[in-house]
Amino acid sequence: MFRWLSGSAEAYGFLNGNPRGFNYQQKLNLVNVKLKWVKDKVLDAVITGERDLRAVCTLVSIISSNPQCSVPVYRLSHCRGHLGLPHDLKISTFVRRYPTIFYEFHAPDSGGTLVPCFRLSPEALNLHQEELNVLQHHQKDLVDRLCKLLMLTKERTLPLQTIDQLKWDMGLPYGYEQSMIPHHPELFSLFRLPDDRVGLRLLFWDDCLAVSELQKNPGLQEKENIKNGCLAFPVRFTRGFGLKRKCMQWLEEWQRLPYTSPYLDASHLDPRTDISEKRIVGVFHELLHLTIQKKTERKNVSNLRKPLDLPQKFTKVFERHPGIFYISRKSDTQTVVLREAYDRQQLIQKHPLVDIRARYSNMMQQGFLDRSRGLYKRSISAGSEEDGLKSICTDEFNDYDYKSEGESESHFLFEYKSDE
Repeated sequence: MFRWLSGSAEAYGFLNGNPRGFNYQQKLNLVNVKLKWVKDKVLDAVITGERDLRAVCTLVSIISSNPQCSVPVYRLSHCRGHLGLPHDLKISTFVRRYPTIFYEFHAPDSGGTLVPCFRLSPEALNLHQEELNVLQHHQKDLVDRLCKLLMLTKERTLPLQTIDQLKWDMGLPYGYEQSMIPHHPELFSLFRLPDDRVGLRLLFWDDCLAVSELQKNPGLQEKENIKNGCLAFPVRFTRGFGLKRKCMQWLEEWQRLPYTSPYLDASHLDPRTDISEKRIVGVFHELLHLTIQKKTERKNVSNLRKPLDLPQKFTKVFERHPGIFYISRKSDTQTVVLREAYDRQQLIQKHPLVDIRARYSNMMQQGFLDRSRGLYKRSISAGSEEDGLKSICTDEFNDYDYKSEGESESHFLFEYKSDE
């Protein structure tokens, strides 16, 4: 079911000072309408495997950025906090699932003990190089996305820690703070926040970027709505979703309310009104459009309440508007998906990075199947290969004290603090 819920605000008396029905309530308080959550198997399939894919791509970036292009397993354990894997899953166990991407070998440490190390397979190295080429070719697009994210905030600043939670979804490269930000000193500035975290500040406001995705598509709106500034959001419900007549009436009139651009100051809006709620929906509608796959985990936006100047419990709009957002509960988390961006399981507009990630996913599936069939067997490297790698791993162990995987993981886990 796909339809635009729109119409003339003036026809309902909202703009001519003659409010009635729900509109009268909307000027005073938030209408208490609850819409049920209905499982969407099609969009759930979009989320399946996302956690492991993100972890694999992060590990590929970590290993490839090492000067020796190989990393002892304990070094990978130090990066566990960036992977989002379950705490009871060993990094070595996870990496060994995908032998088509990670090649395991054993090399002696400084004491002569053989320890497991990992490097990328030739196929993974080639794909990673393609990924770097895509990032380089589309750097302007990624920079614009980061600018627009900062432009959504009240102070045009965000902690790097908060941006880190969104970097995978926005397509930002691993280590963007070193590889991308320093190349644009006219746009960005790193600074120290009062709580001693590092923040990123936007130095230049570009009016050309301050146009929301909804405003870019006037052809999809009724002319009267464009004239009155009452833009409507595209709405699509899960098949079989039964919308009561009262809820349909409220939603149709809610769509006719004035649309406030997420890039404009909205401090004059009363947070208890439906007009304010429509602005909040607009903020997240725009935020999801800044992601390359039009989705993000719900927890990733929990730190954005103060920067975006939003009221308490602002994420409730996801439940109140299931025709705009879908909340998937797959993979032991809640992921917010922008419904309009998908035609069943396919993105309507694909960023080139999406295809790269799909190829990583295919490699993961093939490696997992091959390993389950016994096509890969763990073995200790010997002979010339061991001799050639000895100096590499010896340097690694001279620089870092060796600890067991279990010991090292406990010291490098971290949690993001919520502003809520």
